[in-house]
Amino acid sequence: MENLLELQSVSKAFPKSDFMLDQVTFSLPYGSILGFVGENGAGKTTTIGCILNTIRKESGTIKLFGREMQDSDTDMREKIGVVYDGDNFPAYWTAKQLSQVMGGIYSRWDQPLFLKYLEEFHLPAGQKIKHYSRGMTMKLAIAAALAHHPQLLILDEATSGLDPVMRDEMLDVFLEFVQEEDHSILISTHIISDLEKIADYIAFIHHGKMIMTVSKNDLAYHYAVMRCKESQFQRLDPGDILAYRKRDFQIDVLVRDKKEAERKYKDAVIDHVSVEEIMLLLVKGERI
Repeated sequence: MENLLELQSVSKAFPKSDFMLDQVTFSLPYGSILGFVGENGAGKTTTIGCILNTIRKESGTIKLFGREMQDSDTDMREKIGVVYDGDNFPAYWTAKQLSQVMGGIYSRWDQPLFLKYLEEFHLPAGQKIKHYSRGMTMKLAIAAALAHHPQLLILDEATSGLDPVMRDEMLDVFLEFVQEEDHSILISTHIISDLEKIADYIAFIHHGKMIMTVSKNDLAYHYAVMRCKESQFQRLDPGDILAYRKRDFQIDVLVRDKKEAERKYKDAVIDHVSVEEIMLLLVKGERI
């Protein structure tokens, strides 16, 4: 079994708005980290809700650990650790009370491991969560997600409330987590630099539709942006243009194969491209 998570043609309409998930397809291999990116409202959180079965998809299939999850599959839910962007736990609890509750929910809850994370993350066990900073509440949620020994971590903007130093420490924790070959992480984030550090694959979603799923190595070594004048742009093979965006005096064109573009268009300026620039071109650019 190669993939821990597989989505195939997943759709969900919301009649009271004009938004819908439309045929969302991607997969997350075992031992990998997949960065899930898109603008606000693109469908990231809705997709995560469908994966966790908190939002009912209308069509398509979602397989976790090789099978579709039903409401009664508590054993499967125990294998998933989730951190949301927002209030994960009641504010009037303490970390100690949280541990007692989680111990009653998860059969594999590891109290010593949870306490280890509290110490490592500098979180006071007896202080009410409402007195924690935003960064502290996110660290607490990450500690709780890890302490029941999941195989899959789903992180929805889990690093957004952390300062750069603590974010870097969390990224190390995530990398350590996927050293286990049967562990994987799905992480949605607006902090593209985080994904450039840890992601193996990146999936781009825009207006409820998947634009691209690609390995980070592919992006780093093969994708590029051509800086064209209007006359150069008109001579390009449309099949080479993934997306383009007109600037004041040039047109930026996203291409899949830098070396092939250099061979075909010797007079063009062709640069390596960051994940952030790729996202901007895919989201704000146009297609032929």
